[in-house]
Amino acid sequence: MENVRKILEERRIPFDIIRHKQSIRTAKEGAEVLGIDIGQTAPALVLKADDEYVVLIMSGARGRIDLEAAAGLLGRGKLVLASRDEVQEATGYEAGAIPLVGHTLPCLVDKLLYQYPCIYGGTGEPASTLKLDPGDLSKVNHVLAYLDADGIG
Repeated sequence: MENVRKILEERRIPFDIIRHKQSIRTAKEGAEVLGIDIGQTAPALVLKADDEYVVLIMSGARGRIDLEAAAGLLGRGKLVLASRDEVQEATGYEAGAIPLVGHTLPCLVDKLLYQYPCIYGGTGEPASTLKLDPGDLSKVNHVLAYLDADGIG
């Protein structure tokens, strides 16, 4: 979490870190614990294409993602969800605790997040949540592509 804080402070990006008693593991839990719209939750998932990884930052309102469409958007033949071990190896974080910023992987970002003034996602620690403006995601991450409302870029 200190890495996330340092990056955002260095770039002068406004943010809040919210601590909570329990780990948040799903978008639904996050919306309930934080008292926000489920669409404001921004789970970060690690996807794998061959031996390369990408972080998908998606709106919790989406539910599911069309991995074939996402693969096409990235110019890849196939994308799959990385295993827990692969997530740890690729990011240094546990699956379910991937920070919105502070990892070194390129990103695919869901445009549904941009309808909200702020979004909520991981800090790298399960008992805290990062709150920031979705427009700042591209200032601190290498964004390869954006998913449109229909799931295709």
